[in-house]
Formats: sequence, C-alpha cells, structure tokens
Amino acid sequence: MLRYNLEQAGFDAEVAFDGRSGLAAIVKDRPDVVLLDWMIPQLPGTEVARRVRIDPATAAVPIIMLTARGDEVDQVVGLTVGADDYVTKPFSMKVLLARIEAVIRRRTGSQAGSATLAMGQVCVNTETHQVLVDGAPTHTTLTEFRLLAALIQAEGRILTRAQLMTRALGPGITATERTIDVHMTAIRKKLGPAGGVIHTVRGVGYRAAAEPATES
Repeated sequence: MLRYNLEQAGFDAEVAFDGRSGLAAIVKDRPDVVLLDWMIPQLPGTEVARRVRIDPATAAVPIIMLTARGDEVDQVVGLTVGADDYVTKPFSMKVLLARIEAVIRRRTGSQAGSATLAMGQVCVNTETHQVLVDGAPTHTTLTEFRLLAALIQAEGRILTRAQLMTRALGPGITATERTIDVHMTAIRKKLGPAGGVIHTVRGVGYRAAAEPATES
C-alpha cells in the first residue's frame, strides 16, 4: 500500500523487508528519504538508523520513523538514534506525504546557498551541509543541522521552541516541545565541549552565544 501510494505521488519507492537488506539498500542507493519501521526482522529500525548516522556516506540521509510505537519515550528514543521525524500508526497517507515532501524541501534548502556560519568553535556550511568543530567534521541529522544553523543565524537572539520547530521542520509540521529538547541534547553531545554555544533560556527556548552556557 505504501509503495503504491508513494509511486502514485511521483516517488520512486524501493521496499526492503528486513533491517539488514534495508541498510544495504540505503548504502547502495543513497535515497532522498528513508521511511523506517521500528519492529522489523534481523535489525530493528533504531539500529538501522544508528548505523546510517555513524556512516559518513549516509549520515545526511533523512529518516522518518513510521511505527506503531507512539509513546513519548519511544519517540524520544527514535529521535535520539537519528530520526528526523516520527510518524505513528495508524496514519493518514496525506499527512505522511506532506512529511516526506517537507523533509525533502528542508534537505534541498539546506544544500542551497553557500553561506558559512560560525559561532565560537562551531562552523556550519550550508552548501556542503557540514558542521565543523575546531575544523573537524561532526555528523548531524538534517533536523539537527537546521536547528543549529537557525540558532547561529539568530546571532544571539532567543528563538522559542515554536520558532525552532518552524525553521527546522517547516510550517504546518506538528512536533512537541519535547522533540526540540531531544534534538538540542543530541546536538550538544555531538559538539562535545563546543556544545556550550547552545544556551537554554528556561521557559522560553534557546539561543547561541560564543560564551559558555550557564542556563543549563
């Protein structure tokens, strides 16, 4: 059903029925987006996502988790291992198609332009979709990249979670504030000591500043 509807919408869809063959297809084909179930044979979707993210060749491929596991803790786990979005079953095909198109637009937009953004030890290149910490590359998901770029572009101004959702996920895409917090935690972890450029403004949102963060 998914394949039929995706092809009717103009996508080329390839189906894999277990985690290992799915991972192999991702490495081979470098798709524009991956729809990934959680409970699949051989390798669970969370492990597939983790392996996609640690491989430099596939680290930037957007992942949408599509699963019956709808509890908040499951969504947090999915986002933590590298999913850019999380859709629970049962789902509307129109909503899923909108999510896919939004992820592709975000990826295309992040690859357009040639600006290099910098804050402290962190540099973001919107042309190569690369994050550098002290000159060393750091792999981020598409959503993490867009969140970090939005904060640096704001030049110290506070962005609310709602503003960050719009800038990273696009208008009309629903996400909880907890989703943004999970992504921010992941970004800080990946930036290591340089993660201090991200400041939490309690009850409001986040900002980026070169001085060490003291709010959280």
